[in-house]
Amino acid sequence: MIKLKKDIWEKSTLSECCEFHRGVTYSTKDEVDNDGIGILRANNVNAESSQLNFDNLRLIRKEARVKESQKLKKNDVLICTASGSLDHIGKVAFAKEDTNYYAGGFMGIIRPLEKEIEPNLLFNIFLSERFTTFIQNQRAGTNIQNLKFSNLESFEIPLPPLEEQKQIAALFQSIETAMEQVDGQEKNLHQLKHKLLRDLFSEKLEFGNHLKDEDFEKVKFEKIATNISERVEPKKTELTTYVGLEHLDADNLKIERTGTPDDVIGTKLKIYKGDIIFGKRRAYLRKVAVSHFDGIASAHSMILRANEKNIEKDFLPYFMQSDTFMSRAVQISEGSLSPTIKNKTLAVQEFILPKKEKQKELISVLKQFDTTMEQLKQQRTTLKNLKQKLLNEILG
Repeated sequence: MIKLKKDIWEKSTLSECCEFHRGVTYSTKDEVDNDGIGILRANNVNAESSQLNFDNLRLIRKEARVKESQKLKKNDVLICTASGSLDHIGKVAFAKEDTNYYAGGFMGIIRPLEKEIEPNLLFNIFLSERFTTFIQNQRAGTNIQNLKFSNLESFEIPLPPLEEQKQIAALFQSIETAMEQVDGQEKNLHQLKHKLLRDLFSEKLEFGNHLKDEDFEKVKFEKIATNISERVEPKKTELTTYVGLEHLDADNLKIERTGTPDDVIGTKLKIYKGDIIFGKRRAYLRKVAVSHFDGIASAHSMILRANEKNIEKDFLPYFMQSDTFMSRAVQISEGSLSPTIKNKTLAVQEFILPKKEKQKELISVLKQFDTTMEQLKQQRTTLKNLKQKLLNEILG
C-alpha cells in the first residue's frame, strides 16, 4: 500500500484541474436513421460498471452544429447532467480511447487538465461515496432534474503532487484489472453453463459419454411441475417479503433483491421456500429464480413446484433456465404489447428430459457452476470494497 503524504496535499476545485463542456443541443428535425453523427446519452453508460457502450446511438445529420470540444476523447469523463430519471443523474463513464461520438444535450464532458490531475484518479473520484453523496444532495435540493455545471465546478477535492497521483492511479488500475479478470472468468463460466444446458436438452438425445438415447424421455410440463395459485392480499398478510419481476435478474436463479407487501396493492401469489418464481409476462427477459423464503410474488409471475415423482426438485430450475425451455416459453406467449403465458398452454408442452435416475449427477455439476460464479461475485465485491476504502482514505 502507498504511504500517503496528505500533509502536503493541496485543495482544489474541479474547475481548477478540469475543463467542462456541455453536450450537443439538437432538435428532433436533426435526427436521422443512418449515416449521421453519433450522440451519446445516459443509456450509453452502464450504471453498474461505469463502462461505455455504443449501442443504440442517437444519430443526427452531419450538417448539425457540433463542436470539436463536444466529442468524447481519451481520458474524458462523460457525465449525465439531466434526465427524466433521478437515478441517471450523475452517472459517469471513462473514455479509454478517442471516439467519434459526441455528448448529447443532457450529458456533459469533464476533461482533465493532465498537468494538474491524473485522469484515472479523477474518474475514480467520481466513483467515490463522497461524490455519490454530493450528487444525492444536489437531487434533494431541487425539483428540477438536472445537475448544474457551476455546482460540479465548485466540487472540492484533495490534490496530491502529480507523481503521487500517478502511483495512486496505478494502484486503482491494478484493482480494476483484477476486477476485469474476475468478470471475464464469470462470463466464460456463464457461457459454458448455457452451452451445457443447450446440449443437455437438445434433440440429439445424448450428452457426451454420460447419457445415451435410452436415458431420455419425452414428458409434458404438467407432469414435472405443479402451478401454485394460492392468492394473498398484501394488506392482510403477516408475510414480510415481496418479489416482483423487477427484483429478478435474467439468467440468475438467486433472488438478490426484494421488496415488502407495503410496496404493492392488489392480489398477489403466495410463495413458499423452495418454490420457483417464473416471469410469465415477457418471458424473453428470462426471469426464473428459486425462493429461499416464504413470501408473496407478483401476479405476473408463475409459482411452480417440482413434481418429485417425475423430476428431481433441484433439476427443474436448471431445465427452466435452459434455452430450450425459454425459447418455447416465448413461442407460446400471447399478446403483442405484453406477451404472457397461460398456465394451461404451458402445461401441455412436451419436452425431452434426462430420466429422473440420471438427474442427480447432473445437478452436482450444474450446482458447481453456480457455486464458482458466486465465489467470483464475492471476489469482485471484495475488490470493489478495497477500492472504495482507498478512495475514502484519499478523500477523507
